[in-house]
Amino acid sequence: MTSTTARHLRRGVLQAAVDAGAVCTGVSIDAFFRGDGETDIEWRPRRTTALRICAGCPVRAACEELALRDGEGDPDADEIVRGGLTGPELAAARDAHAVRLAVAVDADRDTEGSRLDALMAERYVLATTSTERVRDGKRVPPAVVQREHNRRIRTLNLEIARGRTARRAQAGWAVAA
Repeated sequence: MTSTTARHLRRGVLQAAVDAGAVCTGVSIDAFFRGDGETDIEWRPRRTTALRICAGCPVRAACEELALRDGEGDPDADEIVRGGLTGPELAAARDAHAVRLAVAVDADRDTEGSRLDALMAERYVLATTSTERVRDGKRVPPAVVQREHNRRIRTLNLEIARGRTARRAQAGWAVAA
């Protein structure tokens, strides 16, 4: 995902992308935050390791965009790494993109739109997820998993269609009978 793409997505889609594809999923969150009373000498190598993890992450841009929208980073305190940026770098980027971020945060507050984004993200994840599953130590036949995915995707499609229809009606668009 590119930075340009991430900037145009809503929070729900960004979060779904990070949840599904972040390289740091198995890493302790403490690796990305400076500890209380931690010296620069202790923090620098940990920060470098965190930056390396972020550098190889396919959803780094989504994580960075979320951090910017959340207002993370302090210009005077190097205490965090998120989306491949340190706290001061996040603060500088947030200042440079203040107008765009304000618009994005307002769009994120659109709960109906965010719900539609989340439903579409869930649908995408299901449609692209492997059908290999194990339950109670036994392999579940891919056909069974595929049927479950298809059933959930049909339900999601209906919810998405209803949500879009409701938004169109609310916006004053003519609804086809």
